[in-house]
Amino acid sequence: MKNRALKLTAAAGLLLPTLVLAHTGVAGAHDHGALLSGLLHPFTGLDHLAAMLALGVWSALSIRPVWLAPAAFVLMLAAGALAGFSGLAIPAVEPMIAASLLVLGLLVATRRGLPLALAAGLAGLFAFFHGAAHGQELASHSQWLALAGMLASTALLHVAGIALGQAVFARHRWLGTSAGGAVALLGSTLLLRLA
Repeated sequence: MKNRALKLTAAAGLLLPTLVLAHTGVAGAHDHGALLSGLLHPFTGLDHLAAMLALGVWSALSIRPVWLAPAAFVLMLAAGALAGFSGLAIPAVEPMIAASLLVLGLLVATRRGLPLALAAGLAGLFAFFHGAAHGQELASHSQWLALAGMLASTALLHVAGIALGQAVFARHRWLGTSAGGAVALLGSTLLLRLA
């Protein structure tokens, strides 16, 4: 299982440069800049990075099929980003992002499984707010390339979280508990700052 997780992570890592250099059919440095901006955006904020990795880890430890919650997250991230691109005012974006960290951290720490519909719904709900925040930040005339990059990086972070969950946290329970607790603490801290 360890080799499988490492192979998944390596394969996902190999896709990233390909996506950055992909020819989109539209010439111009701005278009590649938009794609690169989208690819890098999920890595630029600790809150988003932690949530996406935590979702992958939680899926590896507690959800079957393992891809269900990450797929729901990516789909609803796109919906939230489209809402952000359109300028739709989504209330409570920052509190919901902080709450996602708190909840996902606790789910990782406790290895709590949920019924499939609830797991997908929870992932999708949190993803919508993450997407709305990203969409507001990435809105531009090349937003489709930025969105494609953001979705690819999000999927990559989920795969990395799944690989970590399978290769490390499944074997060393205390690491999963500690990492989940750290993510939950980050979410709590952000919620307290917003209060």
